Amino acid sequence: MWIADQWKDYEIIDCSNGEKLERWGDYTLIRPDPQVIWDFPKEAPGWKRWNGHYHRSKKGGGEWEFSRLPEQWQIHYGSLTFNLKPFNFKHTGLFPEQAANWDWFSKLIQDEGRPVKVLNLFAYTGGATLAAAAAGAQVTHVDASKGMVSWAKENAVSSGLKDAPVRWLVDDCVKFVEREIRRGNVYDAIIMDPPSYGRGPKGEVWKIEDMIHPLIRLCTQILSENALFFLVNSYTTGLAPAVLTYMIGAELKNRAGHVESQEIGLPVKSTGLILPCGASGRWSAKL
Repeated sequence: MWIADQWKDYEIIDCSNGEKLERWGDYTLIRPDPQVIWDFPKEAPGWKRWNGHYHRSKKGGGEWEFSRLPEQWQIHYGSLTFNLKPFNFKHTGLFPEQAANWDWFSKLIQDEGRPVKVLNLFAYTGGATLAAAAAGAQVTHVDASKGMVSWAKENAVSSGLKDAPVRWLVDDCVKFVEREIRRGNVYDAIIMDPPSYGRGPKGEVWKIEDMIHPLIRLCTQILSENALFFLVNSYTTGLAPAVLTYMIGAELKNRAGHVESQEIGLPVKSTGLILPCGASGRWSAKL
């Protein structure tokens, strides 16, 4: 498992009975997590002294309950600064476990010693975009949500990367890649973090089980001859790490390099265990 264990402003304090108790900077949140199916005693003080608690509804969805939580606050990871706020369906605007991937590709970019063009698809609030830009890459950031792209730009400003070479695009990711193929544009690295289900800016339907492999195949057509890496992340529980390896490996079989997939996770302070948070598949030209 690849573990995001370098955080100073974030930690999972405890998790039990379908919920995780987290510290986000100076504030403590309780949020549901489908992986937490065990029922340990909830002994950590934060279970009773929280700033935000997302209550899941039996009818689907849920709602937040707050106690002295600001509308927005910040946390840091290395040189990066992220603006957080609680919004619909339990999220805060950041997935901390992705730091395991940020560290991996940042080193690849820094060690390459040449300009690296990165395409970040389903780029959300820009965690991977900012990590790549901070490492020296030129990044094209694509997400179907105008609000998420605006949020990513705010994170760039907060991280001192306002003038970094980033293209911010609101677009359907599949259609964007198809247009890039026609234009003849190529990238040295591709990152994608697709949702299980979603809609594009014009109502385009995305269902990961049906569309992830065709998109990987499309993306290999815009990889440069001296491509550096290809990263696919998935939160869909039905996609095992081996499935990511098979898909990426099949489409990049004619390129020298190495494919590996693992679960990604976050350490739990109270138990020392690791909470699984999805899976990532990585291809790298460096063996």
